[in-house]
This record gives sequence, structure tokens and C-alpha cells, in this order.
Amino acid sequence: MHAKSKTHKNLALFDFDGTLCRIDSFTKFIFFALPKFEIYKKGIIISPWISAYYLKIYPAHLMRPKLFSTLFKAQSQDKIEVFAKKYAKLLLEKYLNPELYNQLKQHQKQGDEIVLVSASIDIYLKHICKELGIHLICTTTEIQSNHYTGQYSSPDCSNEQKKIRVLEQYQLDHYQAIYAYGNSEEDFYLLSLADFPYLTTEQKPLPPF
Repeated sequence: MHAKSKTHKNLALFDFDGTLCRIDSFTKFIFFALPKFEIYKKGIIISPWISAYYLKIYPAHLMRPKLFSTLFKAQSQDKIEVFAKKYAKLLLEKYLNPELYNQLKQHQKQGDEIVLVSASIDIYLKHICKELGIHLICTTTEIQSNHYTGQYSSPDCSNEQKKIRVLEQYQLDHYQAIYAYGNSEEDFYLLSLADFPYLTTEQKPLPPF
């Protein structure tokens, strides 16, 4: 049970792709973890959806699970895990947004609770969060007999799902203040939870502590 009184902590919620991370980490992970010939061979199957996505006709929250199902079904968990650890290290070393990463560290210095809330997959994000020492809410992948089934074991963690998942796990009135950081319309529900919302595209100063 949650304590009824407030703590002295804030709760800081960070989106990943385009916010804490400067790139589309999921797409890059596909090319990092899988052979290119396999990607192109299987990609032909869903090429109409890929084209529709880049034309902004087919939404990202539907494209991600279709890509994952097509490319990762029957892939060995042990094999992919090796790439996931290396990929997490690469992201931490080269692709974090310095300004947002510094903001995360400032939250850590004052003892705030920090959660990465992302539509990207747990395969590599769990390693990112372990290294950063923060909590994780994201899209989780299904494994059976040490192989990925190609399905998610949770809904795609975007849009309203971000808000739902946070509220399932955290009692917001337990904290002094809620901070949320995002970069797109998929983060609007997440930002709606915050006393101090920050959208990178607005190019405003980061919220003060």
C-alpha cells in the first residue's frame, strides 16, 4: 500500500526516443541486432505498411508491433540479448540528449524518483535503465521457450497507455511535484500528468527544480 502522506521527492517521467535519446532507438536496434539481408527479405512482406508509415498514413503505434512481429518472431532470446547489451552501451555513449540527460542527473542528485516511460521495447531499455539507475515502464515483449513470439506481452506503451501505466504503478499525490518530458503527440497524455510538463519541440527552457 502507498503511504498517504507526501514524500519530499518529486516524480520525473522521461520519454526516450526523441527526448532522452536523440534518435529512433527501435529502428536503429533492428539494424543493429539483425542481419541486413534478413531485414530486407522480411521487410518486403510489410513494405506497403512501411510506405504508408513514412507517408504519415499509418500510425507509429501500429507500425511498431507489425515490425516487431515480422522481424523478431522466432528469434533466439539469448542471441538478441547479446546485441541488446551492446546496443544499450552504444546509446548511452553516443545518443543521449546532453541537455535532457543533465536534467535527469539533477533529478537524481536531489533524490527524485525517475521513470523512463517509452513505447520502445524492453529488450534493450531494461539495460539502459539498469545502467542509469532509474525505473522503467515500456512495451514488453513475449518470450516462449527462450524465443520471441513476435507478440507484445503488454499494449504498445504510447499515447494514453503511458498515462494508464504510470497511474497503475505510482500514486501521484504521494509526491511533491510531477515532472514529465516528451517530444511528440504520443507523449501528450504523459505530459498531462505533470505539474511541470516539458515538450522539446516547444523550445522552452527546461522546468526549474
